[in-house]
Amino acid sequence: MRVGVFICHCGNNIAGTVDVARAAEETAKLPHVVYSTHYMYTCSEPGQDEIKQAIKRENLDRVVVAACSPRMHELTFRRTVEKAGLNRYFFEMANIREHISWIGENKELNTNKAIEAVRMAVEKVIRDKPLHSTAFKINKRVLVIGAGVAGMQSALDCADGGLDVVLVEKSPAIGGMMARLDKTFPTIDCSICILGPKMVDVAQHEHISLHAYSEIEEIKGYVGNYQVKVRKKTPYVDWTKCTGCGECMEKCPTKNAYDRFNFGVAPTRAINIPFPQAIPKKATIDAQYCRQIQKGKCGVCAKVCRANAINFELPDQFVTEEVGAIIVASGYGLIDQELLPEYGGGRYPDVITGIQYERLLNASGPTSGHIQRPSDGTEPKSIVFVSCAGSRDKSIGIPYCSNFCCMYIAKQAILTKDHIPDSQSYVFYMDIRATGKGYDEFTRRAQEDYGAKYIRGRVSRIYPKGKKMIVQGADTLLGAKVEVEADLVVLATAATAAPGAAALAEKLHISYDTHGFYVESHPKLRPVETNTAGVYLAGAAQGPKDIPASVGQGSAAAAKVLALFSRDMLESDPAIARVNQNACVGCLKCVKTCPFQAIKEQELRGGEVVASVIETICAGCGVCTSTCPCGAIQLQHFTDNQLLAEVNSLCLS
Repeated sequence: MRVGVFICHCGNNIAGTVDVARAAEETAKLPHVVYSTHYMYTCSEPGQDEIKQAIKRENLDRVVVAACSPRMHELTFRRTVEKAGLNRYFFEMANIREHISWIGENKELNTNKAIEAVRMAVEKVIRDKPLHSTAFKINKRVLVIGAGVAGMQSALDCADGGLDVVLVEKSPAIGGMMARLDKTFPTIDCSICILGPKMVDVAQHEHISLHAYSEIEEIKGYVGNYQVKVRKKTPYVDWTKCTGCGECMEKCPTKNAYDRFNFGVAPTRAINIPFPQAIPKKATIDAQYCRQIQKGKCGVCAKVCRANAINFELPDQFVTEEVGAIIVASGYGLIDQELLPEYGGGRYPDVITGIQYERLLNASGPTSGHIQRPSDGTEPKSIVFVSCAGSRDKSIGIPYCSNFCCMYIAKQAILTKDHIPDSQSYVFYMDIRATGKGYDEFTRRAQEDYGAKYIRGRVSRIYPKGKKMIVQGADTLLGAKVEVEADLVVLATAATAAPGAAALAEKLHISYDTHGFYVESHPKLRPVETNTAGVYLAGAAQGPKDIPASVGQGSAAAAKVLALFSRDMLESDPAIARVNQNACVGCLKCVKTCPFQAIKEQELRGGEVVASVIETICAGCGVCTSTCPCGAIQLQHFTDNQLLAEVNSLCLS
């Protein structure tokens, strides 16, 4: 074997705490190493040229690069050695930046550790085998999960690019959170006026198939060839017949159903259409509140429906869609008020959430745009807005900023003054985070032009006193306690991962963080990709985002799909599990533990049962290898012998 070692300075990232020259000198003494050098930026074009020239000049058949994380540049260097005529899997990368130079300050110790890391990589690379990819056809259809503004943008961009799109939305109507807003910041333009045309485009686009009031039941397959089972929940209304006239809503005797679209600001009927601009504009029965479904006594809606669309026996339906890529735009949720006992925990009717206040402001809301106290219907004159209600609070497990709260509080303070000119708004805030274009000017406008009084400090307690709500807090700028009598209190509740996000992630085989938001492949370089090939992220499913960021990421995810589908064939990664059927005892523990369902049971001619890997599905995670009791299944490029050789190199050094 003729191994070449290339150690990167990475500016001062590595060279600042590692003596790279000495590391190169010492690694040159290792067995099989015939060439060892160091370079300022190995990932640069001159650095890659140096590797290619050395391969040809020194007749190298294996290459080790000691630099940053393989997540950053492993693919870059694999392409480099392949261009020089080597198999791309005759390359190994030693991470001496994140694992060594960034976590230690002792240069001597860091240098010794870097030498050991290179020694391990050399021991592995000399045992590497040539691996080759296989090509397979792809299904050029895309699934978009979630029809909020990000999901709709992704769907429209893909469809405009000529792709057939399957759009799945769990609610009876598309539009997501944006459809619930009255105005948008910082332009104060009508939310539905912006969103409405986009919703119509989605409904009328010839390349988009919409499944509203539907959920993902099961996902099988792999990039280019996914089989997705969709549950179309029954609305107990035949949507092919329903005309959306609304007569059933008017006649329904049940008037105390929880209004999910309006977040319970006011009750609704057991059968309803979420909002006037809803798409699809079809009625849905809430079985939890329907007297006919619960008690078998009513059926008024069926009697008055001229289209005969009501069907109380209508079951859920299942459809299977075959797609080649998936965009996840499942949106976000909001923290439950019960987790905020200091603010009343949802006990006081005149302490409401920001989204509930948004519905009061909205002309299509339950109060037709008139701001009213929920307790008595009177017009409030003193309104207190509490920012960071749950956000940036480690005690309830939400240490992060919810991104858009500061801005929508400023917007709501401005709109409040427009609706009630003699009102006074107070805003308790921790810090004003207004980083977007025109955002800081907007918050100043709320204070200077609309008279909103901003108080820097946290609210400690909210409680009722007569018809007033007493808001106790602190003004940290004055260093004094503050007490405000309010007619209405609005909480800017924390944005959370969407309900069911974790369960959906498991079906998609993608990662999510401790807060339930989906994890991108790389926060800087691959912000819309996941570590599962063919699955992309858009909008607030990844983390709290405002509308412009969500739309931008929706388009970015669509661009990734269009790039993926620009080829007729895809190449599989050969670094996958392989079964030695002669050693397999047929226990099938690997089948049970594989998170990707990539291993199946296979019966040989003699009737013997063994495990078999489905190559196109296997993601090379290695769980099966660690599970197999007899070592019959090995992960290519990371075999037991290769890993043990790395460990032995440390023990024997």
